[in-house]
Amino acid sequence: MALAHHPDPEEVECLLRNAELRDAIEPYLDEAVFEIDFRLLPTPVENRFLESMLAWEQAPLVPIARWFEPPLAMQPACTLDDEQVHGRLWQVIERLFEKRVVLEYTDHLSDRELYCLVYRDILPSREKKVDLGTNYLHWDCAFADGDPEIWLRYYASDEDRQAWAETYRQPLPPRAVPAHPRHLPRAPM
Repeated sequence: MALAHHPDPEEVECLLRNAELRDAIEPYLDEAVFEIDFRLLPTPVENRFLESMLAWEQAPLVPIARWFEPPLAMQPACTLDDEQVHGRLWQVIERLFEKRVVLEYTDHLSDRELYCLVYRDILPSREKKVDLGTNYLHWDCAFADGDPEIWLRYYASDEDRQAWAETYRQPLPPRAVPAHPRHLPRAPM
């Protein structure tokens, strides 16, 4: 004789939360979500995934500078000497990291060039402000202008370079060592 399964209260709460999340996410669903087989996920994992999807869908689209109170502002680089640029740049990098904005592939840029990139492109960029405490916005500074040459020259692995050359049938730029190595804050793995 089989014994009946009596779920514990935590399991019931988890299932109720799952139903609640599925109802809430319904208006946002498109065909991409159906590529995930939720039957393979334990309910708590599915709930975390649905919570992150819902947070993304409901997050406001706000310039990164306005993620801060007061809004994060920078002086134009032309008003600062090199030492001031360096100091202010690191202050801003640390502030961005507090909001889980991670700058990647910056070693090819001088402090002044990176400062200008943050001032001109990053701070005014309207991005989803998803505040889950575990998510990071990764800003690829090698691909800022949409040209893959910087990434290929300084950061791409040999395998990535080879795959790119085969896919696009274009010559690769020569490999080079970035001139401005930095140890920036990174998202946890």
